[in-house]
Amino acid sequence: MAEALLALISALWLGVLTSISPCPLAANVAAVSYLGRQVSQPHQSVAHGLAYSAGRMISYVLLAVLLVGSTLSAPSVSAFLQSDMNRVLGPVLVLVGLLLLQVIRLPMPSWSVSERAQKRLASKGYVGSLGLGALFALSFCPTSAALFFASLLPLAMAQQSTLLVPAVYGFGTAAPVFVMALVMVFCSARIARMFTHLTTAERWMRRIAGVLFIGIGLYYCGQYLLPLLG
Repeated sequence: MAEALLALISALWLGVLTSISPCPLAANVAAVSYLGRQVSQPHQSVAHGLAYSAGRMISYVLLAVLLVGSTLSAPSVSAFLQSDMNRVLGPVLVLVGLLLLQVIRLPMPSWSVSERAQKRLASKGYVGSLGLGALFALSFCPTSAALFFASLLPLAMAQQSTLLVPAVYGFGTAAPVFVMALVMVFCSARIARMFTHLTTAERWMRRIAGVLFIGIGLYYCGQYLLPLLG
């Protein structure tokens, strides 16, 4: 029970960290600002922000469910995860920690939603905002890719959770975006200050996460290396 609760808290934390990472954060602020300018009523801006957040959440959850579900459905893979997941998890966590600390960098193909596509989706009302969020969620940068593919997916597979862990992660990615939409509506003059605070918070959260991942990864590695050396 305690292990499952810790997994859910970790998934939520990974989701928030993904949402406020540099690339997603810039895209989220730009998208929420753009959607807010398309309507005249404050409550509509909040609703569009909520739809955009839901789109991001749905995209992450569906991708995670698809990958985790297809992986766990293979009997040989499932047996491997039950017996040797911790052995693989150690090096993976160390790698993710090094990526978060920017000790190493992985090249990622650049992909973005064109301005024409943004305008077309924005004109489709709440469904368009939902679609825009879903598309933006798929534009991974090195940090968000490391958090999603190398952290969230192994966590979900270790827990053999095809829905709950990915759903909590998706909620974590959506919550900061919805807060941005609220701030944009009710105190728009402070959005630049909030952006600065989030950037600073992200930097420290990423560093703390990187150190923790390396520490936990080395612990898992040590569990298997020490008996061999002894």
